Amino acid sequence: MDRVYRRQRHVYDWTRRYYLIGRDRLIRRLQLKPGDKAVEVGCGTARNLIAVARLYPGTRLFGLDASHAMLATAARAVSGARLEERITLVQGYAEALSPEVLGEVRPLDCAIFSYSLSMIPDWRRALTAAIGSLSPAGRLHIVDFGDLSGLGRLGAGALRFWLRHFHVEPRAEILRALEGTAGGPQKPSGNLWISPGRYAFIWSGGPDQLSDLALTVVAAQPQAGGNS
Repeated sequence: MDRVYRRQRHVYDWTRRYYLIGRDRLIRRLQLKPGDKAVEVGCGTARNLIAVARLYPGTRLFGLDASHAMLATAARAVSGARLEERITLVQGYAEALSPEVLGEVRPLDCAIFSYSLSMIPDWRRALTAAIGSLSPAGRLHIVDFGDLSGLGRLGAGALRFWLRHFHVEPRAEILRALEGTAGGPQKPSGNLWISPGRYAFIWSGGPDQLSDLALTVVAAQPQAGGNS
């Protein structure tokens, strides 16, 4: 990740704003209360964390990222926004997430994946770790690439080819499971939004949906020839 983002981090926010759609829509969904603790898994430049901090005063926020280089950029952004007391940045892998990794003793109230599951090789373990880090009333929020099926075969193929240059692989099986089209156990209801062209999706779920998510998405084995 440091090799990938050593140079990109300096223009990341400016370039990604045009195709990482749905991030602000997800942030407006969070409905965090003062005193809530939330983690963004794969926080990158801290662009989202700063927006969350400004929209939800009184919250305590954490950013976890595998890239030292990206976290250096994030730390400068957090400092520039004067949010060091509310945003803590931690280097680590999503699969190892726990409250203790963030310096906390109690479970978290919210976990956020913003275009990071499509970059995490063992994304199932990452989701499992995030769910396990939440309190009994905790909520999980995901925004990421969809299955791209509405873009047509050529459009979807070209986009996948381009994304691979950034080590990104849309997890089509996640969206299929959330829609209940994967042929597994009952889908986790939650709150699902899909963009035109099935380019991206947002899903939000609370305690009633997280156990179903674990069954339909996390525990499911990848199908032969599928994206994993």
